[in-house]
Amino acid sequence: MHVVLTGATGLIGSAVVPHLVEQGHRVTALVRSEEAAAKAQASGATPAVIDFDSATAIAEAFRPGDAVIHLAAAGDDAEAFDRRVAEAAVGALGGTGKPYVHTGGVWVYGSGDDLTEATPYDAPAITAWRLGVIESLEAEDLALTVLHPGIVYGDGGAGIPQILAGQPRTGDGKLTTLGSGVQHWTTIHVDDLAALYAAVVTSGTGQGAVLGVSGTNPTVAELSAVLAGDAGVEAEDPSATESRLGSGFAEALLLDQQATGAKARGIGGWTPTKPSLAEELSRS
Repeated sequence: MHVVLTGATGLIGSAVVPHLVEQGHRVTALVRSEEAAAKAQASGATPAVIDFDSATAIAEAFRPGDAVIHLAAAGDDAEAFDRRVAEAAVGALGGTGKPYVHTGGVWVYGSGDDLTEATPYDAPAITAWRLGVIESLEAEDLALTVLHPGIVYGDGGAGIPQILAGQPRTGDGKLTTLGSGVQHWTTIHVDDLAALYAAVVTSGTGQGAVLGVSGTNPTVAELSAVLAGDAGVEAEDPSATESRLGSGFAEALLLDQQATGAKARGIGGWTPTKPSLAEELSRS
C-alpha cells in the first residue's frame, strides 16, 4: 500500500512511518522544509516538500496515495491548517473509497468515566475548533476514520507527561500535582498508537471515530507520586495551575477521563503491548 502522510517528523509520525515501512508499505511524507525531508527520509519515507498553505497543493500530493494519514499540526494556525487539509482530502479522496485517517484528540469528549466513540462531544475551549472540521469531513463521501489519541507518551519522555515532572515543589520538597490530581488521564504509548494507525489505514475502509487509548487510566496524583519518590506529592489549587499554564491548556489537563478503547481492539487485531505510563515514568 502507498500511504501518504503528514506530520512524519512529529512525536506520533516518527513512530508511524517506520512502523508502516517495516510492514512493507511505501510511505510518502509531506513536509514543509528540506530539513524535515531529511528526517523523514532517514525514517524510511520518501519525502515531498509541498506548500501547506495551499489546499490545491495538498490535494495534488494526496491524490497518488492508496490511503492518507493526517498527523501534522500547525501551532497558532491549527484550525485553518486542519480545514485546508480536510478540504484537500475531500478533493483528492472523495468518492474514491481510499481510506483517510484524520487525527483528533480524546479531549473533545470532555470528562467521563466510561468514554466511548458514542459519547457526545463536550470539548474544552482549546480543542472546540476540531468539532467543525470533523463535522465537515463526516458530511462528505469519504472512507473516514477520525482517530482520537489519549495522552501520548514514550520516545524518551516527550509529550504532555513531561509537564508533570516540571511541576513546582513545595518548601519541604513535595511535587505538586496538576490541580487536585484526582483526575484520570486516558493514555497510549506512541508505539502502540503507531500500530493502531497502521491497523486502521490498512483495514481498507473508514472506521468512523476511534479512541486511541490503551485502557489504562491513571490519576494525575498516581503519576506524580511515581516522579516524586519519597518526597511525596501535594495537591495544587486549580487556579494556580490555570495561572501558570493558561486557562485553556489547564482546562484540558484537568479533564477527568477514562476509556477502555474497546473499539480499537476490534481493528486488525490491535492490542496495546507497551509499558504503562506509570512504568515509563518510573524509569525516568
